[in-house]
Amino acid sequence: MMLNYDAPLYRPPSEARSLIFQVTLGCSFNECSFCDMYRSKEYSERSWDEIKTEIDMMANYLPDTKRVFLADGDALNLDSEFMIKIVKYIRVKFANIERISCYAMPMNILKKTPEELKKMNEAGLNMFYLGIESGSDIVLKKVTKGAIAKTIIKSVNKAKDAGYEMSCMIILGLGGKTYSKEHIKGTAEVISACSPQYVGALTLYLENGIKQEFIDKFEGEFIKINDDESLKELHDLISQIETKNEIIFRANHGSNAYTIKGTFPQDKQNMIDKIDWMKQHPEIIRPQGLRGF
Repeated sequence: MMLNYDAPLYRPPSEARSLIFQVTLGCSFNECSFCDMYRSKEYSERSWDEIKTEIDMMANYLPDTKRVFLADGDALNLDSEFMIKIVKYIRVKFANIERISCYAMPMNILKKTPEELKKMNEAGLNMFYLGIESGSDIVLKKVTKGAIAKTIIKSVNKAKDAGYEMSCMIILGLGGKTYSKEHIKGTAEVISACSPQYVGALTLYLENGIKQEFIDKFEGEFIKINDDESLKELHDLISQIETKNEIIFRANHGSNAYTIKGTFPQDKQNMIDKIDWMKQHPEIIRPQGLRGF
């Protein structure tokens, strides 16, 4: 039995085994120049009857479900009481649920009051996936992120204070060669300032449909970094992150040329040493044909 998903459907890699309910369709912002995930959709919110019907159906078919991901890209844009209603019902229908998660934009976290966030968390919404992308305000503006470093830090800390686990993504190469140094410096500063429980590093991969739009935003300044420069960005990012809190760091996404993983702060030097070793062993690189979002 399959749910009748409204394609395309996306979820984070760590939600590969999760049951997915589309509570919203598309993305209410949908202006990030590096992302074409929801360009083919107009944002809309699904009705309670539609959502309830799907939860009831899957509770009969997959009663032992442990993880649920709420799609599409903007579930947190829902009214807080409606989200609480959905989350509570999932918890009632699936007795073994361990985690309910969704994507979250900085602006959507900041629009919620601390009390709203806390109530949703207490109802059973556990985790947000948030795209930091970059900590450089210059780069964030050029890629039309709709947030600056200060608001990203504020949103992550606000969600953590309300009890959420935060899994944040950054994108290597997002500033190209021109803004590489600012991009990595700012990104390390943002991660250090909010210490998400999880950080994943992806590498910029532009689909043909948005490639020219993305490049045009840089007004002739965008030059794509190569694999050696990507590895340098990874090295410099890890070197500049300073935290006493545990951060599980992964750069093992399919878009990356190289794979690295570890936990801050204890594995920081080991990751740096491994990258130094990788520089001498280009044969371990992931072939271009096997990369992608």
